[in-house]
Amino acid sequence: MTTNAMDKMKGIKPSIVMEQNKHTFTKSENKIYEYIRDHTQQVLYHSLTELSETCGVAEATVLRFFRKLGFKGFQDFKFLLAQEVTLSAQKDDHETIIKKVRNNMVQAINESSEVIRLEELQAGVEMINQSNDVVIFGIGASGIAGLDMQNRLMRIGKHADVVTDSHFQIMRAACATEKTVVIAISLTGSTKDIVDAVEVAKGNHAKVIALTSYVKSPLTRFADLVLLSSSKESPLDSGSLVSKISQLYLIDLLCTEIAMQNFETAKEINMRISKNLSSKLY
Repeated sequence: MTTNAMDKMKGIKPSIVMEQNKHTFTKSENKIYEYIRDHTQQVLYHSLTELSETCGVAEATVLRFFRKLGFKGFQDFKFLLAQEVTLSAQKDDHETIIKKVRNNMVQAINESSEVIRLEELQAGVEMINQSNDVVIFGIGASGIAGLDMQNRLMRIGKHADVVTDSHFQIMRAACATEKTVVIAISLTGSTKDIVDAVEVAKGNHAKVIALTSYVKSPLTRFADLVLLSSSKESPLDSGSLVSKISQLYLIDLLCTEIAMQNFETAKEINMRISKNLSSKLY
């Protein structure tokens, strides 16, 4: 976050910063300003690509707009805007919070089930089934989802490497071949480390499956297959359980379908694992 942006948050809200500078905006910048002004809540859940397409301007124009206002970029602006929106919202009581969290989780699964297409899910299963070099990339909360996917695949006899360190991701991507399948997990599809690693893997002719909530993002440009979940998060909700629930639901669907297609093998290996793990219990 830039010093200018931090100073603005201490005294002036992002919405006011825009108002103070709107007389300097170009025609394209006015489109961005008017959209943010009229759709503040939606902007918190947009990717840079979605915002630029919605406003009908280039991504470079969007970035210049925020830097002109003193912000490092779109994510920097979104973070401060989310704080402004949160401060203006009324505080919920405990009972309301309990219901809201429950409803958000149920909604995340329900909406994810609506956006998932069976043919795309089966295409992902086929790609994973046919490869003996499966690698999962995830950073932060998405890395946790990646570890869960590795655990699920291992229990049904499918080996997969999971890499959550950005440097190791680049190294692993550099070793990829046309026989490699990369499963890139990123809710926003805008995590630079993931996109950088996937670009390297794609340069080595690896196949890429993106698990994300955004149809259009820097990540999906390199994906051979995009599997969508519905949960989106504001900058202040990053890593929330609700978003992970939608990722885990999608992962569970993939792993269950893989197990069903390899039923006898998966059943035998799962039985062996369970038998050997039983010695770990008192």
